[in-house]
Amino acid sequence: MKMFLSRKGQATTETVLLFPVLVIFILFIIKIFGLLVLSQKMEIAGFYAARRFQLQSHTTDYLQRWDRRYLAKDIQKKVEDYLGFNNQGMRKLLSLRNVKLDINTSGTWTRVVLTVYTAPPRIKFLCDYDKLQLCQNDLACLKGFEFLCETGGQLQVIKYVGPNERVLPYVRPEG
Repeated sequence: MKMFLSRKGQATTETVLLFPVLVIFILFIIKIFGLLVLSQKMEIAGFYAARRFQLQSHTTDYLQRWDRRYLAKDIQKKVEDYLGFNNQGMRKLLSLRNVKLDINTSGTWTRVVLTVYTAPPRIKFLCDYDKLQLCQNDLACLKGFEFLCETGGQLQVIKYVGPNERVLPYVRPEG
């Protein structure tokens, strides 16, 4: 039984010293995971916006004004809700600032661009350092540091959909 004896206070000291490091890494991983979740949610929201506009938009000039005024605004409202702009906790976790939905129709394709602007996550222990001293003129490092600590960034999803071609039911010529 003597092999299970240890010095007093050893485990407590190690726990006290390592716990803050563990918490910092967990917070860092959660923020990075939040960006991954946001990019996946944007892909789904972009597909939803493009498909809904494809199926509910109109081809006549009079009704295209309705599409721009009401349909596009309703789609943007649903996309904002899905991404988490109406949930304060999700907005803070994903560092969301604002969203822009741009729908451009041309003769053949409709281009739906979903852009989400994020605030900088400001991970405290990373942002305490001088960026020029830390990165030493490495362009990728400077860009990453500015994203994490100063400016945030923008994520963009572009979807293309064809015209709304709902096929009419087949009617035989004899009636």
